[in-house]
Amino acid sequence: MATRTATPDARPAPAAGRPAPGRLSELRIRGLGAIDDVTLELGSGLTVVTGETGAGKTMVVTGLTLLFGGRADPGRVRASGRAGVEGRLELPPGSPVWERAADAGADPDDDGSLILARTVSAEGRSRAYLGGRSVPVGVVAELSESLLAVHGQTDQLRLSRPAEQRRALDRYAGPAHLDLLERYREAHQRWRALTADLDRRRGQARELAQAADVLRHGLEEIAAVAPEPGEDEALDTQAKRLSDADALRAAADEARLALVGDVTGDLGGTEAPQDATAALAIAERALASSDDPTLVMLAQDLADAVAVVSDVSAQLAGYVSDLDADPARLAEVLDRRAAITALVRKYAEVGQGASGVLAWAEEAQEKLAQLDVSDEALDALAAERDAARAEVDRLGAELSAGRRAAAEGFAAEVGAELAGLAMKSARVSFSIDSHPDEPGPDGIDDVALLLAAHPGAPARPVHKGASGGELSRVMLAIEVVFAGADPVPVMVFDEVDAGVGGQAAGEIGRRLARLARDHQVVVVTHLAQVAAFADTHLVVDKSPDTGAGVTATDIRSVQEEDRVRELARMLSGLADSDTGQAHARELLAVAASAR
Repeated sequence: MATRTATPDARPAPAAGRPAPGRLSELRIRGLGAIDDVTLELGSGLTVVTGETGAGKTMVVTGLTLLFGGRADPGRVRASGRAGVEGRLELPPGSPVWERAADAGADPDDDGSLILARTVSAEGRSRAYLGGRSVPVGVVAELSESLLAVHGQTDQLRLSRPAEQRRALDRYAGPAHLDLLERYREAHQRWRALTADLDRRRGQARELAQAADVLRHGLEEIAAVAPEPGEDEALDTQAKRLSDADALRAAADEARLALVGDVTGDLGGTEAPQDATAALAIAERALASSDDPTLVMLAQDLADAVAVVSDVSAQLAGYVSDLDADPARLAEVLDRRAAITALVRKYAEVGQGASGVLAWAEEAQEKLAQLDVSDEALDALAAERDAARAEVDRLGAELSAGRRAAAEGFAAEVGAELAGLAMKSARVSFSIDSHPDEPGPDGIDDVALLLAAHPGAPARPVHKGASGGELSRVMLAIEVVFAGADPVPVMVFDEVDAGVGGQAAGEIGRRLARLARDHQVVVVTHLAQVAAFADTHLVVDKSPDTGAGVTATDIRSVQEEDRVRELARMLSGLADSDTGQAHARELLAVAASAR
């Protein structure tokens, strides 16, 4: 079957004043379930996926879950033997996803988007790709935590985890509370580190004391010599010069005699050949007396050469005067060099010299501070640990109080949303059990979201006290409460309207549309009341593929009259029913006025 591209309706802009959080602009699914090869261009805002039962609507959700690191099910792979999902993410420059993707070696596409891909074979082998690079599936799964939230009949893991429920309550409590949580985490980390250090020193006192003695001995050896950075190289140069002083002086004197002659009488004899300076001066005067411009210019060059020769001669004279042939000084330099060489062999890495000795000494000083097991050091460390624990207790109590204060308002707002989602009798609450004697990295509280689905029912953990459809609606209510605050840019709801009809269905559509003002929302639905609120409406069609002998699925975007026909089919089962189409147009008008 040829690749089919479904394009969206006009895309709404993000809510005023809010930066675009990112979105999935394109999704391609190949060989997955009933889908052969389909490319979807997903719009911003609310996208709904509709179609007959069994047509393969859920494969869109399955493809998204697979793309973002979900479990690969080889049973979903078509007879072709390999399934693949590709997605194009458009992310703002400041998104933390870019930093993690760069760490994995991913590169942005030419248009600045990030390409994700996942393949699954019929044998169960799976591979993931990020920005053109093969990466472990776990890397993509890690990114998905800040990119995608899937809420469906069988995928409610995020809401069922107590840690996620605690994070939801913390987010609801506001920025000041989140700042307090961060300060608590830092204090808790410091307290744990100090406790571990104290336990280590007390439990390994003998071994640590012995290690400290070794370090002290090394530091004393280094302090006795007190080498300077690069001193070993300087001593090598100085020793060579002192050893070769006579030969060096002879070479310098010979060169100076050839350049300027024995002008001071300290070079010995009067039989020296004509020096270079005199020869150059004669040549310069001969040329300078000519009227020819070229010769005059060459004469100037010779005058410059005379100056250079004179300068070199002066430097040679200074070099000779600085030479020291004192045997005592040579012995002193050699002794110093031997002492530093011994330290280098013992304490420095190969090739580091005296600088390596000093680096070892600096590191040893730091280690020594951590090996001190004297009574004074242990008492000081214990006091520091106790002070850190007191800070943990203080911040933990403030954090717990903030959670308890926020819990009532959070539960009330979620309950109000549930009342409009055909769960008027449901009651949501938080159970917060504090354990001040056992502070954890996120506080002293065990937080659980409880749900009493109907009057008389006991409040139970939400993932145990709700059916699949109820759980989806609880998640939707929570997300609506958090609309605009949740950092996850893409949200997927799979048949969140299960078991709902009438006015409640319209309320679900209204809330999904509200959520889509700040997020990209994809919803698989069988209710026309929900589909009427969509910015992009995709229809999954099923048709027999007689050539292959299997069922094939196509996905298309519907607009205007095609959309009216699809809504009429959803309402009455008859796409061409005049009554159904009239009702569909009424739904679209109501949805347009309610948005």
